[in-house]
Amino acid sequence: MADRITQLQDALNQLADQFCNSVGILQQTAQPGISGFDKTSTGGGSGVTQEGHAALFATLISRTAKDIDFLIESLPSEECSSALQVSNSLLNVAEVFFMFMVGLFFVTLSGRVMNLLFGFLFLEKLLESIQQALSEIAESRLSNK
Repeated sequence: MADRITQLQDALNQLADQFCNSVGILQQTAQPGISGFDKTSTGGGSGVTQEGHAALFATLISRTAKDIDFLIESLPSEECSSALQVSNSLLNVAEVFFMFMVGLFFVTLSGRVMNLLFGFLFLEKLLESIQQALSEIAESRLSNK
């Protein structure tokens, strides 16, 4: 289903078509204003009277005009749309803030993980150096005996 603006544009186009067609039919079925012009050669005698066409197009045009009025009334008001825009902008700000907080959380978490990893690496190096020092002490004790 199309949105309200598209429906309104379609109804306005339909109304314009109906006006153009009604003028064309009226021209086709009208009696000549200047004597000497005969409409029988154009094949305009289809059996439907000018009044029948007028009633048909009047009905179509009035129905389309009512549809246009209904579509215009169903459009959101300016107050509603401005409140909706403010609400949407607040939602956008909240979304950006939330994404910022999630990013900050992950940066903080990754920083702590990196600190832990560097801490473990430092402890590993410290443990290796202590083990090497103990190994050297043990070797020197064995060599002194």
